[in-house]
Amino acid sequence: MGTALLYVGAVIIVAWGVGHHIPTPGIVRGFGPLSEDNRRIITMEWVAEGLTLCFIGLLVLSALVTAGPGSRTVVFTARACASMLVVLAILSRLTGGRTSILPMRLCPYVKTVVAVTFLYATL
Repeated sequence: MGTALLYVGAVIIVAWGVGHHIPTPGIVRGFGPLSEDNRRIITMEWVAEGLTLCFIGLLVLSALVTAGPGSRTVVFTARACASMLVVLAILSRLTGGRTSILPMRLCPYVKTVVAVTFLYATL
């Protein structure tokens, strides 16, 4: 069951990361008139978060495929990724999670659920 949970958590966080890339142009436009520098910075931050989430999920998937379920490599990788997701969840909760935008309010919870899934799967 732990292996299945790792796969599910990894797929969820990759999908959430991809979900950051799709609305990026609309999100940036939603800020209204911006300087070119500010537009680039906001775009960079949205893309960077999406890439980070995709990387976390793909790292867990890669460990599962290469090292095999239950290996120490998978356990270490999943727990390290869970730790990073908790840090990102706290950051999201203190920033975007305090906005009125529903996906941004959900972001800390998605990250936390996947982190807990990774931890539970490696017990």
